[in-house]
Amino acid sequence: MTNELRVALESGPKGRKFAAVAPDFPGLERGAKTAEAAVEKLRDYLPRYEKVAKLAKMNSDFSSITEVNEVERYLGTGSTDFWGISFAFSSFDKQDMSSDQLVRELTLMRACWKFFDEVRARASAQMQSGPRGGGRDRDGIVRHTLAVEQDWARKVGVHTRDGEVVLDVQGLKVYRDAYGKAIRTYHSEGRMARTWPLRYLIRHTAFHTMDHAWEMEDKNLTA
Repeated sequence: MTNELRVALESGPKGRKFAAVAPDFPGLERGAKTAEAAVEKLRDYLPRYEKVAKLAKMNSDFSSITEVNEVERYLGTGSTDFWGISFAFSSFDKQDMSSDQLVRELTLMRACWKFFDEVRARASAQMQSGPRGGGRDRDGIVRHTLAVEQDWARKVGVHTRDGEVVLDVQGLKVYRDAYGKAIRTYHSEGRMARTWPLRYLIRHTAFHTMDHAWEMEDKNLTA
């Protein structure tokens, strides 16, 4: 890695919202109403994401970043306009991954999971009220995050027992090991996660995890 953070910028078809994506660090994505604001918001979140890089033992690479460089602009979907979240594939998502690159991305995804679990363990059960998420409490946020991800996991053949949402620590370990193994298997076979490139599946999983981990941090009522 260099001291440059590469950023791909996804724009909604109507230009209402934009998503800034750091393709080298799965989970580091932010959205806003303008391209400039999205990139600036992503820059503001670098200190928060550094905790993930540290969990992945990549903090030396991450802390050396001194500049943010936009390297691509691409068109998103109507959902990009509505949510300010990346819902389309950048050119980076479509690139082949070496085995080493895959290991690196999965390591960061796992670090996002670990960070999420740590926030979940220390956050208050009741969350500060606000418009985001319809006023969900901590357990509601956790259940939503895991349910959506476990639905995506079906794209690589990972199904939870009886279709139930896995929430407990041991069950999550088994599920996450299976998810990582399935992605490695699909990669070795040159397969996509149905219509999703594996890079996109990994970064979208990591982003969704981090987005809601940060939501819990921001709404935490614990002194």
